[in-house]
Amino acid sequence: MSSTSGDHTPTEPFVTPATGGQALRSTGALLIVKADAESTGGAFALVDLRAAPGYETPLHVHRREDEHCYVLDGEMECVYGDGETLTAGPHDAVFLPRDVPHGFRVVSDAPLRILVTVTPAGLEGFFADVGEEAETLDLPAPAEPDVAAVTAAAAAYDLEILGPLPG
Repeated sequence: MSSTSGDHTPTEPFVTPATGGQALRSTGALLIVKADAESTGGAFALVDLRAAPGYETPLHVHRREDEHCYVLDGEMECVYGDGETLTAGPHDAVFLPRDVPHGFRVVSDAPLRILVTVTPAGLEGFFADVGEEAETLDLPAPAEPDVAAVTAAAAAYDLEILGPLPG
């Protein structure tokens, strides 16, 4: 998208249109990558994540990235640490720091839509590695991911899959 300098600062402003971005079906959700490592000079990635009721991530730990979620629609329950929980709905923001085990599930009857920012960028590559390009923006039905494949791919991103989400 744009050129970058060695200090991880983008050198050109850019706009990703409402209908733009790389659309992926990955880990049971629809992800639309709006900004990636290449376009931000590695500073951050921005992903529009959409998931159906019943979707949940595994419990996992990011070793490189902090994660920030802004809820647009639906409601999510974040599980972190030793089983503590946070619930977030529309216009709530959730911060999940690196090195803290966490995951989330959709707890609303409506689909969840969140904007996820990870800093620094790079984790978006994991979702591309374990997913596939989305031909449409329809939500996938919640499904069990291939845990062995996801766990193997995660290691390259300093991401640890710890197991199913408690509760």
